[in-house]
Parts: sequence; C-alpha cells; structure tokens
Amino acid sequence: MAVTMFMAMGCDFFRSIAGRPTSAEIDIKREMIAAQEAAHQAMLDSVRRVEKQLADSLALADSLEKMNVSVWDTSKFGGIKTGDLGKTYYIIIGAFMDKNNAERKMNEMIKKGHKAEIIGFKNQFTAVGICPSDKKAEVSDSLSRLVSIGAIGKDSWILVNSK
Repeated sequence: MAVTMFMAMGCDFFRSIAGRPTSAEIDIKREMIAAQEAAHQAMLDSVRRVEKQLADSLALADSLEKMNVSVWDTSKFGGIKTGDLGKTYYIIIGAFMDKNNAERKMNEMIKKGHKAEIIGFKNQFTAVGICPSDKKAEVSDSLSRLVSIGAIGKDSWILVNSK
C-alpha cells in the first residue's frame, strides 16, 4: 500500500515537501531562460549589424577619400529650389549659373543612356545629377566606374539630399 501511495504522489510531492521546485516550476523557469537568451541573442545580432554598417561606412569614406571625391549636402547651396528630389544621393556632373547649359548637359547624358535630372538650388545654381540612389555605396561605385571609363569628369562629386 505504501508503494501505491508513493507512485500516486510522484516526485513533485516530495520536491514540494523538501522546498524544491516542482516539474512545472522548472519548466516555467526553462521557458523564462530561453526567452532571455533569445532576447540577448537578438541584441547581439543587432549590435553586429550596426558594427558591420559602421565598418562599411568607414570603408566607403576611406574609398571616397582615396578617390579625392567631394561629398556635399544640399544645405551647402541653400537647399533645393523646387520640390523633393526623391533620392538621397546623386552624382553631380556639373553645376551651372545658366540653366540652358545644365539642360544641354542633361540631354547629353540622357543620349548616352544615363538617367539625368536637373537640380535647382536656392543659390541660383542649376546642377545636373545622374545615378540617383538611396545607397551611398551604390552611388560611390557608379561614380568610380563612370570616372574610370571616362564617361564623366574627375571633378564630379556626390550630392547628399538632406530631405
């Protein structure tokens, strides 16, 4: 009869008498630990992503510096004259006081197969921008490639559209 009583009560009964955690309490604790580990891993993954982005940015900045490329913000020119450009980065291949000159340059680039836009600044300059992108690395690669094949001048620069 004692054996039957022991089997009916199980280990959790004796654990609780001894002040030890029961199976259910142990399972709850395991779930809590697993959730904490998952949150910690997510935080580590996030930190690694930020570290990679920072390393990529530093490498890109280093690359641009070695190429002797200027990167200017639209605020340097008093801002954009008309509307939003739509993209964050543009390769500027020329800036003109006479808008007609800018339009000629834009049409020339379009004939060569490039997407080109007129960018008017509040300081009365009109620039021609090509290769619009939201990715700095992409526009930097385009600039490097186009300069190396002679499609654009070495005096071209990257405009940052501060939206």
